[in-house]
Amino acid sequence: MKSKIMNYFNASKEEFSDWKWQYRHRIETVEELEKLIELSEAKKEDIKKALEVFPMAISPYYASLIDSKDHNCPIRIQAVPSSAELKKSSWELEDPLCEDKDSPSEESCITHRYPDRVLFLISNRCGMYCRHCTRKRRVGNREYDYPEKAIREGIEYIREHSEIRDVLLSGGDALLVSDEKLDWLLGELFDTPHVEIVRLGSRVPVTLPQRITPELCEILEKYPSVWLNTHFNHP
Repeated sequence: MKSKIMNYFNASKEEFSDWKWQYRHRIETVEELEKLIELSEAKKEDIKKALEVFPMAISPYYASLIDSKDHNCPIRIQAVPSSAELKKSSWELEDPLCEDKDSPSEESCITHRYPDRVLFLISNRCGMYCRHCTRKRRVGNREYDYPEKAIREGIEYIREHSEIRDVLLSGGDALLVSDEKLDWLLGELFDTPHVEIVRLGSRVPVTLPQRITPELCEILEKYPSVWLNTHFNHP
């Protein structure tokens, strides 16, 4: 499957190993997808219905892991949209983790639920849009990194609340910001005396592992107590 995808994109080994190339070439349409994996006419229509509400983006790397002929491939199911995503039960919530109600304001990228820790959203971009995402209300419809003003306000909020010792950077994906921005942000957080731990919420080790570069590792090594929170879903 990898060689098939590389041929489709006419990609060299060097390009396929470049996370920025991977990000730019994510598969976002049914027309692209049907050239890589088997899709029935019914399934194509099913995907198109889902795409009217929730976008699709699959990195070439992650697509290369899919069994192109198995419609029940677990990796495929995580990546390829389904109209079942549009079904909403009476007990389901738009914000299933109730993050918004624990934010200081509607514009804030901070969620402060537990006294000693905060969730700090820094990006609205992902290497892939996972179909099981709990933040679909925010992610993907418009990709961006949060503006500097919002980030600085988040840092100031953390500095004003001395009970905060643990900061979880997430999004989107915390590792989809630039090296320079991440380095600056970690520096600001660890310059705050009461911050002991910074966690990075990221699926790039799963969906875009090319992002874990030597340069990124050098940045992370500069700071104490940086943890990576990730998850792999597979039987």
